[in-house]
Formats: sequence, structure tokens, C-alpha cells
Amino acid sequence: MPGNLKGALLALLSMGIYSTHDVIIKLLGGGYPALQILFFSALFSFPPIAVLLLRDPTHGTLRPRSPFWVALRSLCIVNSGICGFYAFSVLPLAQVYSILFASPLVITLLSVPILGERVGLARGGAVAIGLLGVLVVLRPGYVDLGLGHFAAMLAACSSAMAAVSVRRLGRSERTVILMLWPIIGNFILTGMSLGLAYRPMEGLDLALTGLIALLGLLAGFLLIQAYQAGEAANVAPMQYSQMLWAIAYGWLFFDESPDLATLAGAALIIGSGLFILMRERSGASRLRPVTEARLRSETVTAPRAALLRRLLRRE
Repeated sequence: MPGNLKGALLALLSMGIYSTHDVIIKLLGGGYPALQILFFSALFSFPPIAVLLLRDPTHGTLRPRSPFWVALRSLCIVNSGICGFYAFSVLPLAQVYSILFASPLVITLLSVPILGERVGLARGGAVAIGLLGVLVVLRPGYVDLGLGHFAAMLAACSSAMAAVSVRRLGRSERTVILMLWPIIGNFILTGMSLGLAYRPMEGLDLALTGLIALLGLLAGFLLIQAYQAGEAANVAPMQYSQMLWAIAYGWLFFDESPDLATLAGAALIIGSGLFILMRERSGASRLRPVTEARLRSETVTAPRAALLRRLLRRE
């Protein structure tokens, strides 16, 4: 099987598992606070991640060389998880994905001041069209926007900032630092929230939080295999297959069906994202911030695939 085809198929499977991961979040979100779900999901994901962290071959302390960027990235990852979990709990799946798909557009904008990337007219126009698609999905003035919409937008922006931050750091920080500090931050913030809003969990529901952690790691490993088999520019667009999963899962479990405005806005966002990917594949972008970001939002329960790959390779 050709490498690019194998990579695309593995990425499709990975995105299907990520979507299942998000569906469980939505199912549990109907009965439990989002912060509580995130706390236990991260708690169950820590043991396997800790085993991987022990494979880090580099020596040193847990003190970051670039405290500001490590702290900013950790805060963004935690915030992306909190906001994403809440958005999935209260909004239709297709609508959440449509908003989260704007993350590569934000990455492109942030790459100018932070990475020194140059955005020409073509990519700038694509970003503008994509952001217009976000407005089509949200329809301010026609639809009452709630905390869920704000949380989804904040998750997309936080994920973008985390992706650009790790590109800014490069390999100056140990992998263990990049993975461990977000976990610590998550335990502190979400753990503190348990004293404010906690609902005792049934055994099955608690097991489902563990399944969220397992699916996040499994999807991450499949994504590693996908990028090892095929070129990034061929694998990354498979992210958008999550819209199909969202429509199917929404109809099957939640009696959801996306309206025309959501589909139209999603088409604009996806189209602009694909255009930017094509530009980066052609070499028009020197730093390639979008393809390097791998498009999937990084959270504590779904770590960045590139970091997992670095540990597995003992780099």
C-alpha cells in the first residue's frame, strides 16, 4: 500500500477514535460538570503517560529553560481542554467541530508575530474567508450565543496558541517538561474545581472517563503512525473527516442534524484550511506552522502526537 494512502487511512481511523472520545465527553457532560470529567480523564491518562515519560533519554531537571513559553503553552492546553469539554457538553457536535476547525486559521495569524512567518495576500484572503465561515456558523444577531459558543472559540484560540508556542520552543525543552507541566496545571485547576461543583460518579461513568483517556492516547499513537507513513500535507486534511463523524454520531445518539448555515460555514472554514495546507505543501510557507501543528487540538487527555513520537523514538 502506498505510504500516503496508508497514512491517510490511519489518520481517518485516528479521527474516528477522537470523535468517539468527544462523544463520550458529551454523553457524560449531560450529568456531570465538564471540569470534573476532565479531571478524572486526565487522572486516568497520567499512568500510561508517566511510563512514556520515563523513556525520555535527556538528562536534566524539571525546571524549564523558557519558563514563560512553557507556562503559556501549559495554560493554553489546560484551557483548551476545559473549554472543549464544556463546549461538547452543551453544543451540537457539528457546531463544535466547525468552530474548532478555525484553529489552523488562528495559527496562521499568530505565526506572523511569534514565528516571523510572512502571510501573503493569498493566505491572508483564505484566513479572512475562514473567519467569515465562523461568523456564518455562529450567526450573531440571529442566534442567541451562549457560553458554549464562547468556550468553543476560546478552545480553538488556545489550541492555536499552544501549537505556535511549541513551535517557538522547538527542541530547546525536554519532552518530559512539555508533557508534564500541562498535566500538573490541569490537576491543580480542575482539582480545585471539585470543591465547588462535584457530583458523585457511578462506576460505569467513572470507567467512561478512563475510556476517554484510553481513546485519546490510542488516537494519538495512530496519528503518529499516519505521519510516519505519509506526508504531513496528505495526512493533515483527514482532520476534517470529523465533521462526518459528528453528523453521524449527532444523529445516532443526540437527535442532532446540522442546519444549512452550519454546513455552509463549515465548508468555508474547511475550504480555507485546505487552501492553506496546499500553500504550505507547495513550499510557499517557510515555517509550515499549520502542517506542523497536526491540526488536532492538543489537550491533557489528547497529547501532541509529535511529543509522543519523540518519546517512542528515544530522541
